[in-house]
Amino acid sequence: MSDIGDRDLTTYRDVQLSPDFSELRRRFRRFVFPMTALFLVWYFVYVLLAAYAHDFMSHKVGGNITVALLFGLGQFVSTFAITMIYVRWADRRIDPDAEKLRHQIEGAPQ
Repeated sequence: MSDIGDRDLTTYRDVQLSPDFSELRRRFRRFVFPMTALFLVWYFVYVLLAAYAHDFMSHKVGGNITVALLFGLGQFVSTFAITMIYVRWADRRIDPDAEKLRHQIEGAPQ
């Protein structure tokens, strides 16, 4: 992030127009939008298969365990995985720069 230096960020508009904030937003969007799209595709594939591929989804893989059940559990697993990936990514790529920007806005020592 660039160093704002002595420039005071006194209003929300000042913060919104700052290069540091723009960079944080860009970095956030470059991670979140593709991850959201990937999850939505995975979710809608599951829904469409459940609606239109009954034979495939009702195929038993062992005992009473079906492909549909595995896909459904996969939805939970992928949700937790995406959350863990995001938290780790944000801890490294967003939070340190957001903290610096917060200190500049509040005028607190870094």
